[in-house]
Amino acid sequence: MNKNIIYIGTALIVGLLAGYLIFSSSSKDEMAVKELSDMSDTHDHSGETAEQMWTCSMHPQIMQPEPGDCPICGMDLIPAETGAEGLSANEIKMTDNAMALANIRTSVVGKGSMDGNSLKLSGKIRENEEANAVQVTYFAGRIEKLYVNYTGESVGKGKLLATIYSPELVSAQQELLTAASMKESQPALYKAVRNKLKLWKLSDKQINSIEESGQVQENFPVYATVSGTVTEKMVEEGDYVKQGQPLYKIANLNSVWAVFDAYENQIASLKTGQEIKLTTNAYPNKEFTAKVSFVDPLLNSATRTVMVRAVLNNSEDLLKPGMFVEGRIDMSSERSDEVINVPSTAVMWTGERSVVYVKTNPNEPIFEMREVTLGNTNGESFTILSGLESGDEIVTNGTFTVDAAAQLQGKKSMMNAEGGKTMTGHEGHLGMQEDNSGENTNEANHSQMKERIEVSNKFQNQLKQVFDDYILLKDALVNDDAKGAQQAGKQINQSLKKVDMKLLSDEKAHNHWMTIQKELNTSANAISSNTDISKQRGHFKHLSAHMISSVQLFGVNKDVYIQFCPMADNNKGAYWISLEEEVRNPYYGEAMLTCGEVRDTLK
Repeated sequence: MNKNIIYIGTALIVGLLAGYLIFSSSSKDEMAVKELSDMSDTHDHSGETAEQMWTCSMHPQIMQPEPGDCPICGMDLIPAETGAEGLSANEIKMTDNAMALANIRTSVVGKGSMDGNSLKLSGKIRENEEANAVQVTYFAGRIEKLYVNYTGESVGKGKLLATIYSPELVSAQQELLTAASMKESQPALYKAVRNKLKLWKLSDKQINSIEESGQVQENFPVYATVSGTVTEKMVEEGDYVKQGQPLYKIANLNSVWAVFDAYENQIASLKTGQEIKLTTNAYPNKEFTAKVSFVDPLLNSATRTVMVRAVLNNSEDLLKPGMFVEGRIDMSSERSDEVINVPSTAVMWTGERSVVYVKTNPNEPIFEMREVTLGNTNGESFTILSGLESGDEIVTNGTFTVDAAAQLQGKKSMMNAEGGKTMTGHEGHLGMQEDNSGENTNEANHSQMKERIEVSNKFQNQLKQVFDDYILLKDALVNDDAKGAQQAGKQINQSLKKVDMKLLSDEKAHNHWMTIQKELNTSANAISSNTDISKQRGHFKHLSAHMISSVQLFGVNKDVYIQFCPMADNNKGAYWISLEEEVRNPYYGEAMLTCGEVRDTLK
């Protein structure tokens, strides 16, 4: 009996010890698994450390860092879905529908040789200042007759330009006749009088004619001292002129200058003596060849460009001053290693930063902004010095739209390097962002993400009149016409008054237009009441942002081009709308007419 008790006791102790060991081990394993799981969770969700954002179900452009009411409709905000799909803090995912609508295309970048690349420059034909001359009068008097009466007239050396009545010459001729009668007895006096007339550019033949006739000539001719084309007539018949006063400007157009603006990042590739090939719209099938004769040593601080000049033979008189030309300098490889080149459409440039959008997931439309360092601008592409690696997939078409989507979601974007911006009220509606200094930046970008709202044809036609007046304003600024811009600003206000808001039965459309109309009216008023074209251009940037928004939302039954100048507004960049694909810059006008590029097309 005692032996059985001992066996049972021993078995019980062994069982308890085994159980302890088994369950203790199991507990430790569970703890280990839990720790690994926690570590895995931490790793997997590292991108979800960004604070929760709140949005409106009716107005998804609203993004706020805390719950509350929608500033547009007053509805309760709901948690935004940013990061819900495991995206990192600054990744954005596009829907397949958005990809198709925006025609977003990507390309895999690779390394290639610099050989065969070219540097493209835009410029104008100008007169060759070294061959210009000013025709002056060498004696004072009244212009009796002009024989060259308009600019553009060709003159040859020795051609009669004008006749002038000069009291001084009348007196000098009388002195000549008196001295001629005493030339035997006073030859020095006779010689001095003749020399005096020669100082007034009278020829020996003219002086001898006066002396032989014995008659004082009242009206004296002025002959051309050079051959060329009259570029400016500076006097009229009946004008009194002083000795040395200009009558005409005459240019010899047998040679002309082609003058280009080159950006800072192109300067290192330019030097005198380089061959440059030129084309112009006037002769699309003809190519002109010249050599770079001058690279300005000073940088224009306003435009951030340097002037590059080439001299062209124009003996056939094909090139006219004022013509726009495109120049191409073929670049030879200066180093043997290969570089990364990307299409210019892939790069968004603010003047200070250059960015591209990289596809981070090869199987899904997920993108993230990346800053790059640009090298030369080679034809239609950029050389990338840093920021990309061979094999990266980047957006090459629709970059503008991807950037707008990133900004709407508070992610890193072209004008917002830090990300995390919030948008409320009118900012959310119009895609405007405020930086720390309170300046509006990149106002136009977000408007591209709005969906088209169906409106009546009558409303669309009324909006189209506002748009047509906007185009008149844009053209006036392109032509540096401050007075024309004022008038166009007034016309925009008048057209805005004729837009019937009652035609918008949809509440969403009504609210959008109410805000846009107010902003358009404010900007147009500021332009119409200002005579300083630089200030008009500042208000035009704001006006353009709202005009882009209205065209995107409601349409104007036209295909229009959204264009962008990276140097406008002190290198912050600015957008505008154009009916033509060819860039004509309203922010600089004649100073830098072709600066900019097409960023998008609205149907």
